[in-house]
Amino acid sequence: MRALVVEALAANYAGCAVKEIETPEPGPGEVRVKVRAAAVNFPDLLQTRGEYQHKPPLPFIPGLEVAGEVDALGDGVTSWEIGAPVVGPARIGGFSEYAVSPAAALNPKPAGLSWSQAAGFGAAYLTAYVALVRRANVQPGEWVLVHGAAGGVGLACVDLAKALGARVIAASASDEKLAVVAAEYSPDALVNVTGGFREKVKEITGGRGADVIYDPVGGDVFDESVRCIAFDGRLLVIGFTSGRIPTVSVNMPLIKGFSVMGVRAGEYGRQFPERGRENQKAIWKLAAEGVVRPRVDQEFPLDRWREAFDTLAARKVVGKTIISPDL
Repeated sequence: MRALVVEALAANYAGCAVKEIETPEPGPGEVRVKVRAAAVNFPDLLQTRGEYQHKPPLPFIPGLEVAGEVDALGDGVTSWEIGAPVVGPARIGGFSEYAVSPAAALNPKPAGLSWSQAAGFGAAYLTAYVALVRRANVQPGEWVLVHGAAGGVGLACVDLAKALGARVIAASASDEKLAVVAAEYSPDALVNVTGGFREKVKEITGGRGADVIYDPVGGDVFDESVRCIAFDGRLLVIGFTSGRIPTVSVNMPLIKGFSVMGVRAGEYGRQFPERGRENQKAIWKLAAEGVVRPRVDQEFPLDRWREAFDTLAARKVVGKTIISPDL
């Protein structure tokens, strides 16, 4: 099969190349999936440099999320049939013609989602669900400020927060991206964070500040978020795409009565397995019912993987970038 293989950890994807390699066989409890679409996520980029917390041994195939059809069954697998349309994480990565996944980790592909939409749904919406429902316990009518609102995890939060009845402020540094978010997801307010956003958020919320702040950016965005969060607010730490991990003086949450909450959706499910299963069931139910609408920005064939990666690195994407081996 053809696959994007990382043979060395290096900057600028220097250790990556598309190669012909042996098609993998599923082990016990696993299935092989004919990949129709695989989502590109920031961890995929970081893994090529060895900068992500999970460091698979070299060589490896990146691509954490796939959608496709069950192609082969490992020993003991009775939960899936050949040809079943599935979505889920890949043990042998998704930027390839075939991937291998644990059978128990897969979900049926919702009929209403395309292959690409399904591939880009799971991680982003699970992160948003754990953040808003499990950690922040967001309530209808609360103001939710979503940073990086045009990115994959940010746009998922905008979509889910609206579905939960919250009032959403979509924040980005690009008016062009915000226009797309406004047209397709109808947030209650838009904020361009260029030059600061504290006063804009205060004005929108009637001086109170945002009840929940969803921050996958970190750096200066986190610092200013501390200044526009409401009393009893919840500041959700999703990641640090800005590159700087910020700090907060503990007198600020003391005086303003807010909480800083870390969100690692996968780890939440590992720590609380029953809740993890409930989370997965909840997000895929929302997708199947059409309550939420994942957005695919661009699709690329496997040979154009570098262009696909660059859409994330250059912040060019609104929603998800997808690699489809069949293109």
